[in-house]
Amino acid sequence: MQKKRWIALTALRKVLTCAICSIALVALFSVHVHVFPSSKVPNFSDPFKLPTQHDIKYQKLSAEQSWTLELAPPHLLKAPLPSRKLDGSSGTVETDKLWKPPPNRDFVPCVEPSPNYTSPTESRGYLLVHTNGGLNQMRAGICDMVAVARIINATLVIPELDKRSFWKDSSNFSDVFDEDHFINALANDVKIITKLPKELATGTRAVKHFRSWSGMDYYQEEIASLWEEYEVIRAAKSDSRLANNNLPLDIQKLRCRACYEALRFAPQIEAMGKLLVNRMRSFGSYIALHLRFEKDMLAFSGCTQDLSSAEADELRIIRENTRYWRDKEINPTEQRSRGFCPLTPKEVGIFLSALGYPSSTPIYIAAGKIYGGDSHMADLRSHYPILKSKETLASVEELEPFTNHASQMAALDYIVSVESGVFIPSYTGNMARAVEGHRRFLGHKKTISPDRKALVGLFDKLEQGTLEEGKNLSDRVIEIHRKRQGSPRKRKGPVAGLKGKEKLRSEEPFYENPLPDCLCRKEFPVQTTL
Repeated sequence: MQKKRWIALTALRKVLTCAICSIALVALFSVHVHVFPSSKVPNFSDPFKLPTQHDIKYQKLSAEQSWTLELAPPHLLKAPLPSRKLDGSSGTVETDKLWKPPPNRDFVPCVEPSPNYTSPTESRGYLLVHTNGGLNQMRAGICDMVAVARIINATLVIPELDKRSFWKDSSNFSDVFDEDHFINALANDVKIITKLPKELATGTRAVKHFRSWSGMDYYQEEIASLWEEYEVIRAAKSDSRLANNNLPLDIQKLRCRACYEALRFAPQIEAMGKLLVNRMRSFGSYIALHLRFEKDMLAFSGCTQDLSSAEADELRIIRENTRYWRDKEINPTEQRSRGFCPLTPKEVGIFLSALGYPSSTPIYIAAGKIYGGDSHMADLRSHYPILKSKETLASVEELEPFTNHASQMAALDYIVSVESGVFIPSYTGNMARAVEGHRRFLGHKKTISPDRKALVGLFDKLEQGTLEEGKNLSDRVIEIHRKRQGSPRKRKGPVAGLKGKEKLRSEEPFYENPLPDCLCRKEFPVQTTL
């Protein structure tokens, strides 16, 4: 009896041993297949090579044929390194939270015109537009002038880009934007031509500075009345000439169609921009940091934090000698305490660390030449060594067609910023507003807007030694920015108590937040049960 039990026990041991070995072999084989799938190793060479015209894939968008260069799928690129909790332990949950966009609450683009919307009727004359400012100021102005042309029933002549501002950019419209697509995409809204008819090229025209933030009455009455004497109206400036709010819904939707569908960058800029996106994604999910620490920005704002006295004097002289900058005497301490200064590179490094982003986070610097160069970037680089820019991601030869053209270089930064995992502007300027609005339109992608006024108080305490970097600072920074991450909300109206232009100036710009006009709640089919 005992012998039979011993034989049974031995047999059971053999069966268990075989089972354990089999499970181990299967697990080992599955890990090998998962990590090294010989048939699915991603080929990184293609996404990093600037395509020729022949390589560009075309796809159908809405009613017309239009090209877009396909981005390398994010899942084929390197995953980001896991973040660390403040106590030093690994945290995948924390990593997911850092990159997770805010809930979009089922808001989707809704820019189709109403059933009563008609094609443009016979126009009453021609609208010439001289845009002003940098790339994003001009973009907003162009889209507004599309709406103005519709309101006053004009044929829009392709706008002239600003060649006289600080940047001295000689680019024409077709150098920066896809002119043919712009004309065709808006064919059902406004008639657009490339230049005035020859017989009108030298004729008399009405030159007007359209009133800022004007509504329908101003354009339909005061401006449209000019057609009685003139065939050509020339808008001397394009920025902020149309009201943010209280316009017909079809006009607001037209502005969005112009901005987010019609006004594409030129094919060569789109191709280069998306090449840069692919190269950034090869490092993993990345932050696009709009770092406004350029000479013109610091001179204009009068901000001197982290600058030497010689640098501050140089910027003051630039401000005093720039004729069209009105404010000459600026108190830098007061500017900073009110939150009117861009964060410095050093402050950005502290800010990102406090938010919980690990030092392995790839960061794309969307900016022009940083004032002071490496000397001012050292602190940020010590926090985040994977700092990239268009100049470090692309060769001199690849960037050569765009170099010395500020608007085209800014367009590359715009593309990489819109496509980033997280966008963070160090200052609220035209590009910051434009990118935030575009990211909202695309599904409320994560955009963290630093509360500069609140941060200055914390940074000063760090300098004074009354606060240290660590959990206490992190908790306070995270709490301050909990509701500043690009979640859906209606566009803000004017500040209470203000009147006239100051009241209109205080409104949130239309292109910074196109909700509610161009974003609507997705309608789900009603479920019925039998």
